[in-house]
Amino acid sequence: MSSLEKELFLSKLPSRPPMPSGPHSGAKMRMGPGRKRDFSPVAWNHYFEMMEDVITTDGTSEDSFRIYKSGSDGPVLLLLHGGGHSALSWAVFTSMIISRVHCRVVAVDLRSHGDTKVRNADDLSAETMSRDIGIIVETLYGENSPPVVLIGHSMGGAIAVHIAAKNLVPSLVGLCVIDVVEGTAMDALNSMQTFLRSRPKVFNSIESAIEWSVKSGQIRNLESAKVSMVGQVKLCEDDINTPGSSHSVVDTAIHEEEEEEDAAEEEEGTAKKDKEPESSKKLKESKTEYTWRVELSKTEKYWEGWFKGLSNLFLGCPVPKLLLLAGVDRLDRDLTIGQMQGKFQMQVLPQCGHAVHEDAPDKVAEAVATFMVRNKFTEAKGEIQSTYPNF
Repeated sequence: MSSLEKELFLSKLPSRPPMPSGPHSGAKMRMGPGRKRDFSPVAWNHYFEMMEDVITTDGTSEDSFRIYKSGSDGPVLLLLHGGGHSALSWAVFTSMIISRVHCRVVAVDLRSHGDTKVRNADDLSAETMSRDIGIIVETLYGENSPPVVLIGHSMGGAIAVHIAAKNLVPSLVGLCVIDVVEGTAMDALNSMQTFLRSRPKVFNSIESAIEWSVKSGQIRNLESAKVSMVGQVKLCEDDINTPGSSHSVVDTAIHEEEEEEDAAEEEEGTAKKDKEPESSKKLKESKTEYTWRVELSKTEKYWEGWFKGLSNLFLGCPVPKLLLLAGVDRLDRDLTIGQMQGKFQMQVLPQCGHAVHEDAPDKVAEAVATFMVRNKFTEAKGEIQSTYPNF
């Protein structure tokens, strides 16, 4: 892959291209005796207080949107994930922002993602996804909606901008977009299919998916990967006995430890496997497999609609705005001018991959907390260490 192709990958839909780096790469990530423990999945309720399904209807049929919630007072942080991810990508961030400021968190599985079930699941247009969020907020709060701060990552950031620009959430008071810029995103679309083809098609366990995500650089924070990847993969169709939720995926993965132990014994040179009957070998070869919940390659017709015109839409949103980036090179011309004119606040968080809120959830929580307190959306629960003294 050329250096130009790598550069074009920076702001595309689910993550940066595979790129081993950070504290969990290289020799430190080699499989060893602690592999099962180190890469085991973690359930949502370690980070969120509540999970529920929001049912929306048009009078004839219903859609079901999975949401995760925390907090009991203050403005609502409405969290929108990136393409291919799920609401679980906000898990670690949620625990950190709740400890810093008075707020409520609502993290949404967007249409066709996570455990959300909708009609017309193939419709991932910006218009439809934006309308979904407006309906969810109306269903949750009616006419008495509390102040809402929209926070979106990548594709979710683009959708957040469309929502704000169309005033689909009337109680919106603030907007935060994480690592998505029109110019870089549009340039990256030409190489998106190449990146998607480079990913594994299946994993033999949830642990394998978590391990791959960290070693490849998709998620550089192992703690976040353990909960986030559960929302990105699902049982292959042939392995599904009953419709599963995030709980069933975690439970299923736990039963694969015996298979991994057999593999470890083989690697150590034991003769155990050679002595097994052929029927037993065939049984072990029939493994449960997991694949991606969302086939992003099939959503290509919507990519341009997510990002085209995004910079001007963002600049035109009439609420306080925060842009968090993994690198200053992401800024396009319109945003550079807008930033110089003070039309939004910006912070660059270096040494992060594209999944900024997963790689550095503490720094993102500090930035968001400072943004909220500075704009008087809420009050801090203690002293906040501002990560950006100047804009």
